[in-house]
Amino acid sequence: MKILSALIAVCFGAGAFAAEPSKESDRDQQQLAALTKEVQGQQTAIADNQKKIDEKLAAIAEAIRQAKIFSARGR
Repeated sequence: MKILSALIAVCFGAGAFAAEPSKESDRDQQQLAALTKEVQGQQTAIADNQKKIDEKLAAIAEAIRQAKIFSARGR
């Protein structure tokens, strides 16, 4: 995420030093902004999915722990 932010800052910063921004440059900036927003949305979705996976793994680990306890009592 930090690398992406740095890359975006460099891309936007490079455009700020241009003498006269062209229409093509503006369009490129808009496309970059749209792609950036899309990538950030995807990163959010990935983070949410990872959180769900971690919660499910924790539930499975707890179920296994309890199963081991109950199986040890049954012997």
